[in-house]
Amino acid sequence: QVQLVESGGGLVQPGGSLRLSCAVSKSILSFNDMAWYRQAPGKQRELVASITSGGRTNYADSVKGRFTISRDNAKNTVYLKMDTLKPEDTAVYYCNVPGTPFHPGYWGQGTQVTVSS
Repeated sequence: QVQLVESGGGLVQPGGSLRLSCAVSKSILSFNDMAWYRQAPGKQRELVASITSGGRTNYADSVKGRFTISRDNAKNTVYLKMDTLKPEDTAVYYCNVPGTPFHPGYWGQGTQVTVSS
């Protein structure tokens, strides 16, 4: 069983920054894609950003230019750097390994990000 453990969430003022980390219990070289999702109260979970093993990235329009996803294969860790945070970024952020025909998908337990003055 693969475990994903997120950390780095917290309370930050509008305009501030946070860096989320997702530590994976297995070599992330096993996974082509890694992703971050978020879920705000009363809303559906949405894709925030994804990254391939080759470093190709994809972002939701709402975070383009403000968030940066990266992966450190040696540390089996995926990061989400969030800058210029807005109140509407408030949500629980989840790390995800998408399922494929070769392996199931995995989710972390989530980390709360609250943007408020």
